[in-house]
This record gives sequence, structure tokens and C-alpha cells, in this order.
Amino acid sequence: MSVTFPLFSAGHELDVSDDAFGFVRSSAGLLGHADALRERLAEDGYLYIPGFFDPSLILAARFSVCTRLAAAGLLDPKEAVIDAIAHPDKKSNYNGELARNNPAVERVVYGPELLGFYEMLFGEPVRHFDYTWFRAMSRGQGSTPHCDLVYMGRGTHQLLTCWIPYGETPLEMGGVMLLEGSHKKSDRIKNYLEVDVDAYCENRPAEVDKVVNQGGWSHPGYLSNNPASLREKLGGRWLTAPDWKAGDFITFGMTLVHGGLDNQLNRMRLSSDTRYQRASQPIDERWIGADPIANKRAGKRGRVC
Repeated sequence: MSVTFPLFSAGHELDVSDDAFGFVRSSAGLLGHADALRERLAEDGYLYIPGFFDPSLILAARFSVCTRLAAAGLLDPKEAVIDAIAHPDKKSNYNGELARNNPAVERVVYGPELLGFYEMLFGEPVRHFDYTWFRAMSRGQGSTPHCDLVYMGRGTHQLLTCWIPYGETPLEMGGVMLLEGSHKKSDRIKNYLEVDVDAYCENRPAEVDKVVNQGGWSHPGYLSNNPASLREKLGGRWLTAPDWKAGDFITFGMTLVHGGLDNQLNRMRLSSDTRYQRASQPIDERWIGADPIANKRAGKRGRVC
């Protein structure tokens, strides 16, 4: 499949030639074969499992989220709520409250299907982060390229992200994109992977003020704000699915470079990203408990630099 229209990420037009852009490989045929899935994960850096969920579970969660978006005035009141058409005068790019105390979303991301998948993949009992990331992306820029390790690296690094779309998501609406083979190039971005966005230097007053007093980050978190030039530097292709569907998910590790395509439509792109690990391994304290501290002041960690 060739892309015949422009695609953008973080506001930059991407090279969509066959050498620079492509599509993720399905691993749905390997379900139930743990060793084969582990080998594929090591090889590709991700596992794309289309059609994994019963679509009715996904659509129930979508309706729940859309109802909250409508109540917040973020949807066009002239359109059907389930269509998630963004209000022309308002924008939304992230809203964690959409998943908070939301049984329909929790049924998807922490239900027996997905936990069973990770238990099979890890080969032992698993634990998930209690914090649920949910994104409602209006027309505009997707996520800048990054690795998840810099945001959640205080526990085990053998942690997997699961990205789930909540409804049909064609290319022009955006979606997650992965930099092919980047999980095998950690030596080239070693300094970046050692970042902890909530750590700060106690002997640098400006950094103390930014992180402790203002609750900010010591590092912006992204590897680059230009996905096009980053691909040229690191090599590989940007990969995504040609059309994400309700029931699909993709999972990948902490050192795989990824970002998001820009949404060029008026319909909101709805997605969640959640984390899973072996229960026997240490877990990052920022993302667990009834009310995770997340990136708030309680999660900041000082050191002498």
C-alpha cells in the first residue's frame, strides 16, 4: 500500500516513500505461542495484534468517553456524540480524566483478555500501572518522538506499553507511529535514555525552581521535535497501521522510539496507553496506588549534579 496524500507529525511533513515509511507487521497469527511472540517482540520491538478485542468492548468504552467529552463541551453539539466530532471552537489533546473511574475503559485495559495476554507473554503473573493515560486528540499535532523509559524508568525496564485505538482511525486521523529498529539502537541515544523527567539537580537553582516550585520537568521528554530529521539521523522507517480498527492493539518496550501522526480531521482520535510488567519486579512508585502521584511534586527526585 502506498500513501498518496501528505502525512504530518509534530507539524513536520513526513517522507512517505517506501524507504522512509511503512506499516507494522501483524503478529495475530502467533497468539497462543509465547516463545514465538517473544522472538517477534525482540526482533521487531513491537507486537501488533489486530482484532484482539471484541469490538463491542471498545465501542462501549468509546461511548463512555464521548459522553464525558460532550458533557465538558468539547464535542460539536450538532453531531452524534459517538462520532466524537470536535467542537469547532475548542481543542483537546489530552484528558486523563476521561479514564478516571471509568469502568468501561478499565474493562478494556485491565480486563482478563489483556492481562491474560501479558501473563502468557511474560510467563508469570503480571502487574499493571494504576494510572491510565487516555488521549482525545483534536485536529492538530501528534506526540513528538520519544521513548517511554524517561517517564517511567524507576522500576523495572522490562515494562511494556499497550496502545489501543477506540474506533476507526485512518492515517489522516493520526495514530501511534514507531521508528523501525530503534529498540536496537539504544547505544546511539544512551544519554537520552538516562533521563528521568522528574529528577532535578539540587545545586542548580533554576532547575529547582522549575521542577520543585513550578512542578515542571527537568527535560522536555522528547528525543526530537522533528520526526522527519530524526528518522534520517537514526535510520529505519516510520511505521504505523494503514487503518487502526476497534479491537486492535499494539505493544512495545521502553526503548522503542515512537510518536504520533497529526490529526488532519475534525473527528477526535481516541486512544489509551497503559503499562504492564512482571509482578515480581520493582515498579515505578509514581504510577501506582488509588491516586498515583504521577508527575506531581511528590514524584520529584533531587540529586547533586
